[in-house]
Amino acid sequence: MIDIYSIIAELNSEFEKICDRVSNNITDKQEAVQELQLYFLTMNKKVLEDIYNKDGKTGIIKYATVVLKRALTSTRSPFYYKYKKYYTNLYGINMSHTIKDAYNNSIYNMSDSTICDNYQWEKLENIDTQLDKLHWYDSNIFKLYYYEDNTLDSLAKKTGISRNSLFSTIDKVRELLKKELSE
Repeated sequence: MIDIYSIIAELNSEFEKICDRVSNNITDKQEAVQELQLYFLTMNKKVLEDIYNKDGKTGIIKYATVVLKRALTSTRSPFYYKYKKYYTNLYGINMSHTIKDAYNNSIYNMSDSTICDNYQWEKLENIDTQLDKLHWYDSNIFKLYYYEDNTLDSLAKKTGISRNSLFSTIDKVRELLKKELSE
Protein backbone atom coordinates (compact mmCIF):
# COMPACT_ATOMS: atom_id res chain seq x y z
CA MET A 1 0.00 0.00 0.00
CA ILE A 2 1.27 3.45 -0.90
CA ASP A 3 1.73 6.35 1.49
CA ILE A 4 -0.02 9.03 -0.51
CA TYR A 5 0.93 11.81 1.90
CA SER A 6 4.67 11.23 1.53
CA ILE A 7 4.25 11.38 -2.26
CA ILE A 8 2.38 14.68 -1.91
CA ALA A 9 5.12 16.05 0.37
CA GLU A 10 7.71 15.24 -2.30
CA LEU A 11 5.75 17.36 -4.79
CA ASN A 12 6.10 20.61 -2.79
CA SER A 13 8.58 22.11 -5.25
CA GLU A 14 6.17 21.35 -8.11
CA PHE A 15 3.36 23.07 -6.21
CA GLU A 16 5.54 26.15 -5.73
CA LYS A 17 6.27 26.23 -9.49
CA ILE A 18 2.52 26.15 -10.12
CA CYS A 19 2.09 29.14 -7.82
CA ASP A 20 4.79 31.02 -9.76
CA ARG A 21 2.47 31.06 -12.78
CA VAL A 22 -0.29 32.79 -10.81
CA SER A 23 1.42 35.03 -8.23
CA ASN A 24 4.76 36.71 -7.71
CA ASN A 25 4.23 37.24 -3.97
CA ILE A 26 6.46 34.82 -2.06
CA THR A 27 4.33 34.91 1.09
CA ASP A 28 1.15 34.13 -0.83
CA LYS A 29 2.83 31.25 -2.62
CA GLN A 30 4.12 29.69 0.60
CA GLU A 31 0.78 30.08 2.35
CA ALA A 32 -1.11 28.68 -0.65
CA VAL A 33 1.11 25.57 -0.72
CA GLN A 34 0.59 25.10 3.03
CA GLU A 35 -3.16 25.41 2.56
CA LEU A 36 -2.96 22.88 -0.27
CA GLN A 37 -1.18 20.43 2.03
CA LEU A 38 -3.88 20.95 4.64
CA TYR A 39 -6.51 20.47 1.94
CA PHE A 40 -4.98 17.14 0.96
CA LEU A 41 -4.80 16.04 4.61
CA THR A 42 -8.49 16.77 5.19
CA MET A 43 -9.57 15.37 1.83
CA ASN A 44 -11.14 11.92 1.59
CA LYS A 45 -8.15 9.57 1.43
CA LYS A 46 -9.93 7.14 -0.90
CA VAL A 47 -10.57 9.90 -3.47
CA LEU A 48 -6.96 11.02 -3.22
CA GLU A 49 -5.68 7.48 -3.75
CA ASP A 50 -8.04 7.04 -6.72
CA ILE A 51 -6.56 10.15 -8.34
CA TYR A 52 -3.06 8.80 -7.76
CA ASN A 53 -3.91 5.26 -8.96
CA LYS A 54 -5.47 6.64 -12.16
CA ASP A 55 -2.79 9.15 -13.23
CA GLY A 56 0.06 8.88 -10.71
CA LYS A 57 1.92 12.02 -9.69
CA THR A 58 0.64 13.78 -12.81
CA GLY A 59 -2.93 13.41 -11.54
CA ILE A 60 -2.02 14.85 -8.16
CA ILE A 61 -0.22 17.77 -9.83
CA LYS A 62 -3.18 18.47 -12.13
CA TYR A 63 -5.56 18.39 -9.17
CA ALA A 64 -3.24 20.66 -7.17
CA THR A 65 -3.04 23.08 -10.12
CA VAL A 66 -6.79 23.60 -10.04
CA VAL A 67 -6.85 24.03 -6.25
CA LEU A 68 -3.91 26.45 -6.19
CA LYS A 69 -5.21 28.54 -9.09
CA ARG A 70 -8.58 28.90 -7.38
CA ALA A 71 -6.93 29.69 -4.06
CA LEU A 72 -4.78 32.46 -5.49
CA THR A 73 -7.33 34.01 -7.87
CA SER A 74 -10.80 33.47 -6.46
CA THR A 75 -12.32 35.80 -3.88
CA ARG A 76 -14.52 32.91 -2.76
CA SER A 77 -11.72 30.54 -1.80
CA PRO A 78 -10.89 29.72 1.82
CA PHE A 79 -7.34 30.96 1.15
CA TYR A 80 -8.69 34.40 0.23
CA TYR A 81 -10.74 34.64 3.42
CA LYS A 82 -7.88 33.43 5.61
CA TYR A 83 -5.05 35.51 4.19
CA LYS A 84 -5.65 37.95 1.35
CA LYS A 85 -8.89 39.54 2.53
CA TYR A 86 -7.45 40.30 5.96
CA TYR A 87 -4.22 41.85 4.70
CA THR A 88 -5.92 43.73 1.86
CA ASN A 89 -8.38 45.30 4.30
CA LEU A 90 -5.60 45.99 6.79
CA TYR A 91 -3.54 47.84 4.23
CA GLY A 92 -6.53 49.46 2.54
CA ILE A 93 -8.02 51.02 5.68
CA ASN A 94 -5.12 51.74 7.98
CA MET A 95 -2.17 52.39 5.71
CA SER A 96 -1.35 54.90 3.04
CA HIS A 97 -0.08 52.34 0.51
CA THR A 98 -1.98 51.50 -2.62
CA ILE A 99 -3.61 48.10 -2.80
CA LYS A 100 -1.02 46.98 -5.35
CA ASP A 101 1.83 47.90 -3.00
CA ALA A 102 0.01 46.23 -0.16
CA TYR A 103 -0.35 43.04 -2.14
CA ASN A 104 3.38 42.92 -2.87
CA ASN A 105 4.44 43.75 0.69
CA SER A 106 4.11 41.75 3.83
CA ILE A 107 3.03 43.07 7.23
CA TYR A 108 6.27 41.67 8.61
CA ASN A 109 8.34 44.02 6.44
CA MET A 110 6.85 47.18 7.93
CA SER A 111 8.67 49.19 10.57
CA ASP A 112 7.29 49.30 14.09
CA SER A 113 6.74 53.05 13.87
CA THR A 114 4.49 52.59 10.82
CA ILE A 115 2.43 49.98 12.61
CA CYS A 116 2.13 52.04 15.79
CA ASP A 117 1.19 55.22 13.93
CA ASN A 118 -1.43 53.54 11.81
CA TYR A 119 -3.10 51.38 14.40
CA GLN A 120 -3.34 54.12 16.97
CA TRP A 121 -2.61 51.74 19.81
CA GLU A 122 -3.68 54.26 22.38
CA LYS A 123 -7.25 54.25 21.08
CA LEU A 124 -7.34 50.47 21.00
CA GLU A 125 -6.13 50.33 24.58
CA ASN A 126 -8.87 52.76 25.59
CA ILE A 127 -11.46 50.52 23.96
CA ASP A 128 -10.10 47.49 25.82
CA THR A 129 -10.12 49.44 29.09
CA GLN A 130 -13.75 50.41 28.57
CA LEU A 131 -14.68 46.84 27.65
CA ASP A 132 -13.09 45.61 30.88
CA LYS A 133 -15.43 47.89 32.84
CA LEU A 134 -18.54 46.37 31.26
CA HIS A 135 -20.42 43.26 32.37
CA TRP A 136 -18.57 40.11 31.28
CA TYR A 137 -21.42 39.03 28.99
CA ASP A 138 -21.55 42.32 27.10
CA SER A 139 -17.77 42.49 26.81
CA ASN A 140 -17.39 38.92 25.57
CA ILE A 141 -20.19 39.18 23.00
CA PHE A 142 -18.66 42.39 21.65
CA LYS A 143 -15.20 40.79 21.46
CA LEU A 144 -16.54 37.68 19.75
CA TYR A 145 -18.28 39.82 17.17
CA TYR A 146 -15.53 42.34 16.40
CA TYR A 147 -12.27 40.70 17.40
CA GLU A 148 -12.98 37.31 15.88
CA ASP A 149 -14.79 38.77 12.85
CA ASN A 150 -18.01 36.80 13.27
CA THR A 151 -21.30 37.63 11.61
CA LEU A 152 -24.45 37.81 13.71
CA ASP A 153 -25.69 34.58 12.17
CA SER A 154 -22.46 32.65 12.76
CA LEU A 155 -22.24 33.99 16.31
CA ALA A 156 -25.84 32.95 16.97
CA LYS A 157 -25.05 29.42 15.78
CA LYS A 158 -21.88 29.21 17.90
CA THR A 159 -23.39 30.55 21.11
CA GLY A 160 -27.01 29.47 20.86
CA ILE A 161 -28.09 33.06 21.62
CA SER A 162 -30.71 34.58 19.35
CA ARG A 163 -29.55 36.91 16.61
CA ASN A 164 -31.75 39.74 17.89
CA SER A 165 -30.35 39.46 21.40
CA LEU A 166 -26.81 39.52 20.05
CA PHE A 167 -27.58 42.58 17.92
CA SER A 168 -29.08 44.41 20.91
CA THR A 169 -26.06 43.64 23.09
CA ILE A 170 -23.51 44.63 20.44
CA ASP A 171 -25.41 47.83 19.61
CA LYS A 172 -25.65 48.74 23.31
CA VAL A 173 -21.90 48.21 23.83
CA ARG A 174 -21.09 50.16 20.67
CA GLU A 175 -23.15 53.12 21.90
CA LEU A 176 -21.53 52.96 25.35
CA LEU A 177 -18.07 52.94 23.80
CA LYS A 178 -18.92 55.90 21.56
CA LYS A 179 -20.19 57.83 24.58
CA GLU A 180 -17.22 56.98 26.82
CA LEU A 181 -14.52 57.50 24.21
CA SER A 182 -15.88 60.74 22.77
CA GLU A 183 -15.54 62.54 26.11
